[in-house]
Amino acid sequence: MKELVRAYETLSGDSRRTMTRIKAIFRGRGIRTAGRGVYQPKQREQWLEMLTEPGIQQRAAWLYEQLDQLRVLRRKAKQVMLEESRKHRAVGLLKTIPELGCIRAAFIVATVDTPHRFRTKRQFWSYVGLAVVTHMSSEYEMKAGQVVRRRKPLATRGLNHNCNHRLKEVFIGAATSASQHKSYESVRERLNHNGMRAEMARLTLARKIAAIALMVWKKGVEFDPKKLNATT
Repeated sequence: MKELVRAYETLSGDSRRTMTRIKAIFRGRGIRTAGRGVYQPKQREQWLEMLTEPGIQQRAAWLYEQLDQLRVLRRKAKQVMLEESRKHRAVGLLKTIPELGCIRAAFIVATVDTPHRFRTKRQFWSYVGLAVVTHMSSEYEMKAGQVVRRRKPLATRGLNHNCNHRLKEVFIGAATSASQHKSYESVRERLNHNGMRAEMARLTLARKIAAIALMVWKKGVEFDPKKLNATT
């Protein structure tokens, strides 16, 4: 499943890059490309007519052809990956967590291998890239001829960069879509009541989903919404 996940991930990335190149051609000539209409097969002839240079018109046509082929391969890779993921019990358990669908669950299992690599949820947060980095310069100072620690509070420097970026995207994406899910309504209300900023609320929700995923996988049980507030 690891190789199938990599194949799907690679084809998805290639598709996005090809779409970006297509839009770049039109935007470089002052043609607005709002939305996804520029990619639709029925509208391509109209878009190509806007390009007056034969060379750039041919280049755009080749990119359209490349995009069509990548989409076919991406669908095949997705189907094979999902078929393989159904053989793994851990994927079925993770899918019971709201906003961790088939693809995200397959990504987690293929990347982590086993949840027992992580003794605590904080170790998992660090691996995923959800650990808050706090440090300061001039941590020590000289007083009365002795080196002592400053009383200046530690400053937050964002999230840790030495992480698995695939999983970070998985859990941040799950937290973004979970902001509208009914299962996390109590969590959202508590965060809003505390006056937490939107970006920090999303981080807190992502850490909660990651902690739930680790717990569900370790214990081998399905997600229980009643225990949502007791996981983090």
